[in-house]
This record gives sequence, C-alpha cells and structure tokens, in this order.
Amino acid sequence: MRLATVREFALSLPEAGEAPHFHFNSFRVRGKMFVTVPPGEEVIHVFVPEAIREPILAAHPDFIEKLLWGGKVVGLRIVLRQATPAVVKRLVRLAWEHKAPKALRMKRVR
Repeated sequence: MRLATVREFALSLPEAGEAPHFHFNSFRVRGKMFVTVPPGEEVIHVFVPEAIREPILAAHPDFIEKLLWGGKVVGLRIVLRQATPAVVKRLVRLAWEHKAPKALRMKRVR
C-alpha cells in the first residue's frame, strides 16, 4: 500500500487535516492525532482503542506490530508495503472515530 492512498483516505474523513508533528507528519481531527507518519514514509502509526489492538495484532502479524511509547502500547505500527489496503483503511477509520468528538462521529453516520 502507498502512503498516498492512506493520505487520500484519511483526508476524506470529516474535518481531517494534515499537519507536521516534530519530524513526523500527522493526520488530525479537531487537533487530535489519529495517525502519524515517521520519516521515510514506510510505516504509519495508528492510534486505535486498546480493546481492538490484540485481535488486530493476532489477525495481521505480517504487517502490524505494537507501537510503544515509553514502554506503553499506544497504538499500532503498520508496514505499508506489506499491508492490506482494506485493513489499513479500517484501522485509520477506527482511529479517526476514536479521536473525533461524539457530535462529529454522529454527524458522519447520518
């Protein structure tokens, strides 16, 4: 999967924007990051709820691993060249839903 595809999908979500985050790039909704892109653009970091991390890791160990920050799992690290586009889009959407305010999530459903 290419980063351009991730970018296009992430920016199609309501009120999503792109902004720098130190030496990373990020996708945000109302200022809250739901995806970051490290330099090199070979992986993305997706900030999904804790409850879905383990099942996703078990289902896709070939291209997804835990994202650690200070020894704590904070999301998932996805290797783009090996990733299945449908899985990545699902995770980006879930990350957006996790960070978006309830009113915006409800607006999207309608």
